Amino acid sequence: MDWWIDPLAGVGAAAVLLLTWWIARLIPLARELEATLRERLGPLTLAEAYGLALLSGVAEEVFFRGALQPAWGLLPATVIFAVLHSGRGRAMALWTSSALAAGAVLGALMLWRGTLFAPILCHALVNAVQLRRLLVDAPPPPSRLPTA
Repeated sequence: MDWWIDPLAGVGAAAVLLLTWWIARLIPLARELEATLRERLGPLTLAEAYGLALLSGVAEEVFFRGALQPAWGLLPATVIFAVLHSGRGRAMALWTSSALAAGAVLGALMLWRGTLFAPILCHALVNAVQLRRLLVDAPPPPSRLPTA
């Protein structure tokens, strides 16, 4: 009877995470992180970006919230999720801290609802919006016209 709670919770949590990141973009370090991620992703088509968002949303939630969290608990699963979203430099440290916060939200959704539907939906939506935005906001590729 309460089937609608999971999609609403997933979309609502995604909206909160995206709003938080949109506000964080005011910080130069966040813009540096976006440039770093854009560079590491390389060129993607929109279909590839959406496919990656769906694949990562499902796979990571099945692993972290579906397997690790029930076995080890919310905190260890969240910390491992954050550590695996890390890299060198200050900008990547921001990504790790964002992943820590997002992992806590996703883990709380799993604890509250008892299913993976809301965390998967949230994760896939956040990734889809962020990847699409990285594509749209990307600077144009350099011209490949021959020089004289």
